[in-house]
Amino acid sequence: MTLIKVKDFYKIYQMGLTEVRALNGVTMEIQENEYLAIMGQSGSGKSTLMNLIGCLDTPTSGDYYLDGVNVALMSDDELAMIRNKQIGFVFQTFNLLPKSSALRNVELPLIYSGIYSKEERMKMALIAIEKVGLGDRMHHKPNELSGGQRQRVAIARALVNNPAIILADEPTGNLDSKTGVEIMSLFDELHKIGHTIILVTHEDEIAKHAHRTIHLVDGKISKDENIK
Repeated sequence: MTLIKVKDFYKIYQMGLTEVRALNGVTMEIQENEYLAIMGQSGSGKSTLMNLIGCLDTPTSGDYYLDGVNVALMSDDELAMIRNKQIGFVFQTFNLLPKSSALRNVELPLIYSGIYSKEERMKMALIAIEKVGLGDRMHHKPNELSGGQRQRVAIARALVNNPAIILADEPTGNLDSKTGVEIMSLFDELHKIGHTIILVTHEDEIAKHAHRTIHLVDGKISKDENIK
């Protein structure tokens, strides 16, 4: 089943008198439960594409269908709900609240949704944080955790609403190689239980975990191949 359909995506930024084409006519489909790596050098457009897929930005032109629904026709509230319920985000820099415990950080998307009681939020956050193996560190703040543990908290936060899609932008970029292997094993497990995983990376070793890779060059798809 097609989960994501992108057609003729263009994203153009005006930098003074210069026009910068971050995306230059990208068309692609992503199936439910795919494990996809979007690859490219810095400036290739891969993070721009991820932001558009994640409804964090809008294209200059082009169509985007998420689960059969035209994203362009959605209201701001509907887009916010999509970001909160259907898509989980994992960033290279973790983006955790420094003064809040790991458990509180994981609970945040549930607070924003406004549809759960405090007891429900605590139960769901606890399940998510135990799923990533941090049940014994849930009351620690980010500065009391290692880089790998902080990324696990970020992954638990992305998982807490049980989203269909997990978008990860250079998820091992700030980690040593051993910790990076552990984090990627966690993504592998999440894919096995049914999540659609989209990785943005420039590292071949990270991309090898995916089953399909899309290579971007100058805002265009240069190669789209199944690798498993």
